[in-house]
Amino acid sequence: MKFRALFFFLLLACFCLSLAQGSYENCCLSYVSSVKASVKRAVRSYRTQETDGGCNIQAIVFKLRKGQVFCADPALSWVQLLMKKLDAKNKIAENRKKSG
Repeated sequence: MKFRALFFFLLLACFCLSLAQGSYENCCLSYVSSVKASVKRAVRSYRTQETDGGCNIQAIVFKLRKGQVFCADPALSWVQLLMKKLDAKNKIAENRKKSG
């Protein structure tokens, strides 16, 4: 009886460990080097990916109209410019909601 309990406990422990290793974060693994102007116009939002946790590169994750995403290097000038444009656009929209 003790052997069965020990065997069950070890089996349960292995199962829990395998489940914990199978959880992956939604991380960028590489960057796009450039995008077309039409794609830049379709960007609706962005988020910053930090190198903490399971993600190993710092990136800006842009989300397009239809839900697609692409990852870009935050050090590139076109990425910083696109982020500033989105921030300004969102600030204008926020001010309209407050005043209207």
